[in-house]
Amino acid sequence: MGLISRLFGSGGSDGGYKNPKHLIEEVLNGLIEKAGLDLSFDMEKDKEQEVETYKVNLYGADEQMLISKDGMLLEAFQLFIKRVLQHNFSETPVNILCDSNNYRSEENKTLEGMIEKLKEKALAQGRPVYVKALPPKERRVVHQFLAKDERVKSKSIGDGHFKKIKIFAVNAANAAPRPETD
Repeated sequence: MGLISRLFGSGGSDGGYKNPKHLIEEVLNGLIEKAGLDLSFDMEKDKEQEVETYKVNLYGADEQMLISKDGMLLEAFQLFIKRVLQHNFSETPVNILCDSNNYRSEENKTLEGMIEKLKEKALAQGRPVYVKALPPKERRVVHQFLAKDERVKSKSIGDGHFKKIKIFAVNAANAAPRPETD
């Protein structure tokens, strides 16, 4: 029986796995082996999250491959494991966060630096500024970052997976109310 068949099998609430940690280890070992990557990983359960969350740190000779091209391979690993968890533990919400060499926190710091500049611009000019279209995980970082400052608000704008973010000063939002439309 192949890796995919074992992981997705015929369905069911527990998929035959004792716990999510065991399943994550099997999936990662299978992916690393099948891809021929020189990687190892550490995993810990995050006790601060409401949903059962596992943090995986991948490291080794091929870690640069994980984070190249905006971390696409790292994101693919995370998404694949998340889908396997959802399939095998459909009754229990479980989340996975994959990282390598603190890539995600460094990317978040870079994004927050850009957003800080745009926030200051919105406050100084007293009018909204817009952030380029971002995927959901980056929009979440932006909204959480801006929520720490009571002087500004943010709102996602658009349809689809990628949306722009509007950043505006709170007093500017209250100063000129727009008439409601149907």
